[in-house]
Amino acid sequence: MKKRTPIGSLILTCFFAALSIVWLLPIVAVLVNSFKTNAGINLDAFALPAAETFAGFANYIKGFTFGNYPFLLSIAYSTLITVVSVFLILLCCSMTAWYIARVGSKFSKIFYYLCLFSMIVPFQMVMFTLTFTADQLKLNTPFTIPIIYLGFGAGLAIFMFVGFVKGLPLGIEEAASIDGCGPVRTFFNVVLPMLKPTLISVGILEIMWVWNDYLLPYLVLDRTKYMTIPIHVQYLKGSYGTVDLGATMAVIMLSIIPIIVVYMFCQKHIIKGVAAGAVKG
Repeated sequence: MKKRTPIGSLILTCFFAALSIVWLLPIVAVLVNSFKTNAGINLDAFALPAAETFAGFANYIKGFTFGNYPFLLSIAYSTLITVVSVFLILLCCSMTAWYIARVGSKFSKIFYYLCLFSMIVPFQMVMFTLTFTADQLKLNTPFTIPIIYLGFGAGLAIFMFVGFVKGLPLGIEEAASIDGCGPVRTFFNVVLPMLKPTLISVGILEIMWVWNDYLLPYLVLDRTKYMTIPIHVQYLKGSYGTVDLGATMAVIMLSIIPIIVVYMFCQKHIIKGVAAGAVKG
């Protein structure tokens, strides 16, 4: 006989299904408006495109060609910054977390708590000194700004990695050491493969943050030379500050599609990694 689903579970399922639809409405609204003319958007932003308000793919074409700064270049810079930043965060923070979890010295504990403290410091408190420091150290290009992202993303990454490493069996690392593996080989050949669930979880969370970040690139980068996608969206303006809403919606849609696709393919790993890091810590 089939087990009956409790009424409470059905109610929760319906509630979260309705909540999911509410969360999806803004994305649907952006998608719909990306195919409408400016007049149609201003008339009724939530209406479906009609014959007189349907713009087709003209908004997407205009979004790619609007202004003097090519949108493809913004995509390239956003991709470069995101890939390099996330790579540095995953590599450096996983190694640091392994050291903190295994050494257990007073220094490692103090360093760990400092990393946790960095998670609660508002960005607004340090953004002016950060801008000055980035200019002085020449960190104001897409090739060097990942170093800044490494500093800001280290807190969450180390917190999750330390929690997971503490749950790994120490005997495997001791066996590798007996077989002649040094610390570097032990980490890359033994520990790193076991960190896969948390690596994926941290990677996706950091990708979503770096890709969508507006304030840090806006403050640090030279906007006449380098524009990420969020900055490019802001500059989709015509004369006298008029905004082409259709082109803006099209560009926003193009910018969120890659993140949605990546998240959909990796969401199960995110839940698994977050749960492992939280429970085993």
